[in-house]
Amino acid sequence: MDGNEEVPLREPCSPGPAGVEAALEENLRAIDIPPRPMILDRIRDEMMQDDPCLRRVGQLINADVGLAAGLIKTAGSPSFGLRTRVRSVADALMLLGLDVTSRAVAAINLRRAFPNSGHYVRFWDASARIAALSGWLAQEISLPGLHAADAYTFGLFRDCGIVILLRRLPTYMQTLARANGDAERSFTAVERAEHPTDHAVVGGLMAVDWWLPDELCQAIRHHHERAALASLQPDLPPPSRRLIAVSQTAEHLLQQLSGASRTQEWAKLGEVCLPLLGIDEKDLRQLHSGATAIIQTAA
Repeated sequence: MDGNEEVPLREPCSPGPAGVEAALEENLRAIDIPPRPMILDRIRDEMMQDDPCLRRVGQLINADVGLAAGLIKTAGSPSFGLRTRVRSVADALMLLGLDVTSRAVAAINLRRAFPNSGHYVRFWDASARIAALSGWLAQEISLPGLHAADAYTFGLFRDCGIVILLRRLPTYMQTLARANGDAERSFTAVERAEHPTDHAVVGGLMAVDWWLPDELCQAIRHHHERAALASLQPDLPPPSRRLIAVSQTAEHLLQQLSGASRTQEWAKLGEVCLPLLGIDEKDLRQLHSGATAIIQTAA
């Protein structure tokens, strides 16, 4: 294998836990998904203890200066939803808890997982702004079960499959341009017409492997599907639909207010997203001032 072959992926929903694990392992190898950082395993191990020790997790995080600084910055961001100033890793752990800390650590490690990805600077910058806007929107809209930390993490991970496929498939850049410009077919339908998979499947696999919560994994897997947003797929839980809706709305605001490259996604999904968030176009316009401030400060 020369590293550029398009390897068919197995359906990740094979029946039974053993089938799911086997399909996941095979697909991770086939598509070259970045391995899960060891720190996530160590945090998860601590979470599984009868009496988890925050101090021990803090020591693990503080051993990586960049990770520690990133956690403090992330937890202190207005988009992450905390109202108390975060001065240390210990503060972050106390305020976030182990579960949310694990998601924050995953988010910080995401870009690290793609060495030599400077070619995709615009992609990473857009993802950071969508994540920041998503976390901020979750607080502004204030719906039950929609948490800023989850919205922020989802915004970062939502399109990570795009970078994986750009690195893996030689013609994917052209596919991406066609998917962005197609006003009729879903984004993932365009991808699947030209490749054996799509970025939502690949991103969903990575999210599962990186221990993200099920509602985030499902949201990543289905975030271009109108039927999923419109409740026509009853297995997709409401929290996942809200995460999709808030990130699509965040992307729409980013494109409207910054002149970022336009896609056709809002035309296809916007009328389903707004009711899920309990807002309308007038409400959306009233969010422009706050959204502009978030865009200007996010990086």
